[in-house]
Amino acid sequence: MFLGIDIGTSSVKAVVTNADGDVIDQASAAIPISRPKPLWSEQAPQDWWTATNKAVLELSPDRRKKLEAVGLSGQMHGATLLDGRDRPLRPAILWNDGRSFAECAELERTEPRSREITGNLAMPGFTAPKLMWIRRHEPDVFAAARKVLLPKDYVRLLMTGAYASDMSDAAGTLWLDVGARRWSAEMLEATGLAQSAMPELFEGCEATGELRREIADSWGVPVIPVAAGGGDNAAGAVGVGVIGPGQAFLSLGTSGVIFLAGEKFRPNPADAVHAFCHALPGRWHQMSVMLSAASCLDWAARLTGAHDAGALIEAAQAASRLDGEEIFLPYLSGERTPHNDPHARGVLFGLSHDSGAASVGQAVLEGVAFAFADGLDALLKGGGRVDDITVIGGGARSSYWGRILAAALNRPLSYRRDAEVGPAYGAAKLAQICATGVEPESACAPPPLLNIVEPRPADVEIMARKRRRFRSLYRKIADVFPQGA
Repeated sequence: MFLGIDIGTSSVKAVVTNADGDVIDQASAAIPISRPKPLWSEQAPQDWWTATNKAVLELSPDRRKKLEAVGLSGQMHGATLLDGRDRPLRPAILWNDGRSFAECAELERTEPRSREITGNLAMPGFTAPKLMWIRRHEPDVFAAARKVLLPKDYVRLLMTGAYASDMSDAAGTLWLDVGARRWSAEMLEATGLAQSAMPELFEGCEATGELRREIADSWGVPVIPVAAGGGDNAAGAVGVGVIGPGQAFLSLGTSGVIFLAGEKFRPNPADAVHAFCHALPGRWHQMSVMLSAASCLDWAARLTGAHDAGALIEAAQAASRLDGEEIFLPYLSGERTPHNDPHARGVLFGLSHDSGAASVGQAVLEGVAFAFADGLDALLKGGGRVDDITVIGGGARSSYWGRILAAALNRPLSYRRDAEVGPAYGAAKLAQICATGVEPESACAPPPLLNIVEPRPADVEIMARKRRRFRSLYRKIADVFPQGA
């Protein structure tokens, strides 16, 4: 049996899989998030560790005793600064934090080859601009920092004592030469950091060390290897078998991602497409990323007084009105692909006296779908080939949302068993490869297909018309919230 642990934004999830890739146990523990100022998003690293212990200990003790390896995945880009005794110097600055927009421009001026080296546009979500912000606004913290780790890698440090990361997560820092799969001396110098501040790099299926004896004893597991793992999206791709050219997934989590696997490094920074290493050796991927996806439904549920996001979807589905006038821009945390606009804001437009919870819910489902369609266009524009799209993440549970997404993308969507488990599932598969040496193509075979949602021609026509209004609205709203204002 194999353990996958995902350090997410809202919770830590732990899953146990068997040699056949079946999920046989899982648990989760919530993590609080802090937004002390506009554009800010932070978490206390200790909360990741507390939640990790809680989630693991909720798993079956009998299964824990039989574990052979652990794999890690986690939210990407988070800046965790440690002093010389491995103590966090401040709360971690997260992937959806937008404060460092000015530092992005500074970084690209300081190193004019940054896009060539990293394959990516400098965005506030990435780690390097966050460190430049800290150097400018919190110089004492910057001076005291001896290591900078990503969220899952801080948890790894407490598990193993090793400073280590994997290629896919490291690619999201803007310190990696993504094509060469190594740290870039030029990008580190531009940020004012030495390579000694970086963890050692591994491929996702390689062992980075073993569980410390005291941690293994407290968890009731053997002293087993800990695989490097992957950033949340790369690990999610491993879980559903998206590892080869033309294979893609659409992730409906806190954020929204279209992930396209490939065998080559294909950067397209002009359209804010992410080009990263995959969690398996010799593979890369492209991503379109929207900062708020399923989290928009949580927001709308609070706004309308719905019990939860599921109740809001049920209300929208009961009405089943794709021809409503309401339009929603899902930019509650700014946006990445294709706009790279941390100042973009969420908008509910077209309200009338007849607008209620169902119509607001419908508009939110559609707005997220339209943003995904913008992201898919950016991937295709950059030369990507999309043969098949699998839906993963918590939003994968809703067949009605699948109908809306299929219509907005005008593509069929595949739903697979265990796809809603997400990155923790892929982390467990990377642990399996690490422990057993099984070939990735075997361990990462796609889970059984449950159903395919085909786009309905009438829905496609309605959604195409509404998407034109959606895109026009963003262009007009962008003039109201200009970047840097």
